[in-house]
Amino acid sequence: MTRIDDLPLRDELRGKSPYGAPQLDVPVRLNTNENPYPLPEPLVRRIAERVTEAARHLNRYPDRDAVELRTELAAYLTRTAGHPVTAGQVWAANGSNEVIQQLLQTFGGPGRTALGFEPSYSMHALIARGTGTGWISGPRGEDFTIDVAAAERAIAEHRPDVLFVCSPNNPTGSAVGADTVLALYEAAQAARAGTGGALVVVDEAYVEFSHRPSLLPLIEGRPNMVLSRTMSKAFGAAGLRLGYLAADPAVVDAVQLVRLPYHLSAVTQATALAALEHTDTLLGYVEQLKGERDRLVTELRAAGCQVVDSDANFVQFGLFDDAHAAWQAILDHGVLVRDNGVPGWLRVTAGTPAENDAFLDAVRAVCKERSLKENKR
Repeated sequence: MTRIDDLPLRDELRGKSPYGAPQLDVPVRLNTNENPYPLPEPLVRRIAERVTEAARHLNRYPDRDAVELRTELAAYLTRTAGHPVTAGQVWAANGSNEVIQQLLQTFGGPGRTALGFEPSYSMHALIARGTGTGWISGPRGEDFTIDVAAAERAIAEHRPDVLFVCSPNNPTGSAVGADTVLALYEAAQAARAGTGGALVVVDEAYVEFSHRPSLLPLIEGRPNMVLSRTMSKAFGAAGLRLGYLAADPAVVDAVQLVRLPYHLSAVTQATALAALEHTDTLLGYVEQLKGERDRLVTELRAAGCQVVDSDANFVQFGLFDDAHAAWQAILDHGVLVRDNGVPGWLRVTAGTPAENDAFLDAVRAVCKERSLKENKR
């Protein structure tokens, strides 16, 4: 039987594993940062209407430039982030992962590098590798925040072509202040002076859950800054696979050099447009999840766990001598959380109140079991 290593595989892909969280059949799944609330019935009906209309024209290619969708996304950003954005500043693709891929295809690639501050969203490094872009792991402090001075030194040393900043950060949940992002942006431009500068990508996949405002206004007058977003989290549409970016119109023109023709299906565009008609309802669910997230933080601390303050729809908690053993112990109680490989820490997604109750009961039981074992030593 042919093995993958028997194929003429690119060297940088040898020995690697595909991205993916465990998909296990357990009563409570809180490991993939999905929104736990199904789409409301009025939205489901509206999706059916829009998709039915789109189906009448599936013999034709979809709108290649997704103009209507980009116009509505721009309106959403303008309304919720308090900064005017035009359709020409917005681009959409199949999930924020494809947005990131297109950015790296355009501004990264062989002979170029990207830098991110780890632990962070692991797909940044994976997509960099897939596009032939060299990956550099930048420093974080012990509290998982970005130390500006240390970050500036790393940027000056490595001179990355692309810089990633997650706010809120996955898996830690911590947001990044505007002052920090501006300092990193200036450092990245200085490091690449004379070459057109560096592209700075601010990943705001979870920003609707944050206590902090969006960093969208920072793109004004900064042509090398890009914000990436998704409809998977706040919109409760992980199955839709719709991501988008906001940037200078020149960046939008640039990514179209690498996008596949007609990359967004007519059905995807129709579904996303229907969801954008119901943003007020969907953002109401976000407020409920923010309350549940805060409850998780409070209860986990009461149970004796350390918790990183979160601006996302998930919480990083610990500290465990053996995080994977703790993950398995919680799973044995019927609750699936995420082991991201951060030593001593696990991550849990905020679910429904009942799901969160089940998780907290599991954690308390595991903590009690561990305490009993320690007392018997």
